[in-house]
Amino acid sequence: MKHIAAHGTLTDSRDGKKYKTVKIGEQIWMAENLNYEASGSKLYENVPENGAKYGRLYSWATAMRACPAGWHIPSNKEWDELYRYADGTSDNVESPYASSKAGKYLKSKNDWSCYGGGEDKCGFAALPSGRGKLAGEFADLGYYGNWWSASEHDTKYAYYRVMGYCFEYANWSSDVKTCLLSIRCIKD
Repeated sequence: MKHIAAHGTLTDSRDGKKYKTVKIGEQIWMAENLNYEASGSKLYENVPENGAKYGRLYSWATAMRACPAGWHIPSNKEWDELYRYADGTSDNVESPYASSKAGKYLKSKNDWSCYGGGEDKCGFAALPSGRGKLAGEFADLGYYGNWWSASEHDTKYAYYRVMGYCFEYANWSSDVKTCLLSIRCIKD
C-alpha cells in the first residue's frame, strides 16, 4: 500500500476560491471540503470561520449540482475505491464498503476531538465538519466528518460516508436527502 500522493490546486471559476487537490491511486480528489455558496447550503452554526476551515454543508439535491465544472460528487463505487486504496484491500467487492482502518489514513492529523486525529497518509485531510438540518440545528463538529455520495438508497434517502473521532474506521450510512453534510468533489 503506497500512501504517496501528488498534490495540485483547483480554482473554482464561479467564485475564485482555490482548493487543494490530491491524486490518490487513480483518482483525483479535492483535498478540502467544498465551500461554494450554492443556494440552500449553510455554514456550520452560520459562522464564516467554520466555512473557511470546514467548508459548507449541503442537502443531497444541492450537493448534486454544487461541484465545479469537470468535477462531481463521488458515487459509492468511487468512495469504495478510495477506502480500498487507503487500507490496502483490493479483494473485497462489497459495496458500499466499510473499512476498519481507512479513516486512520484519510483523516487530518489535527482538529479531531479525540487523540488529535488521523495520520493523513493519503493527503485527503478529512476534517470533522459535523452535520446540520435545514431547520438550523447543527451537531458533531470536531467529532464526525460526513460526506455525501451520489448514490441513492431510495427516493427519500441517499448514502454518505462517515469518519469518527476516536475510531480508525471509514464507514457508510444513509440519511434523508434534506440532511446537511459536507461534500468532496472528485475529478470527472
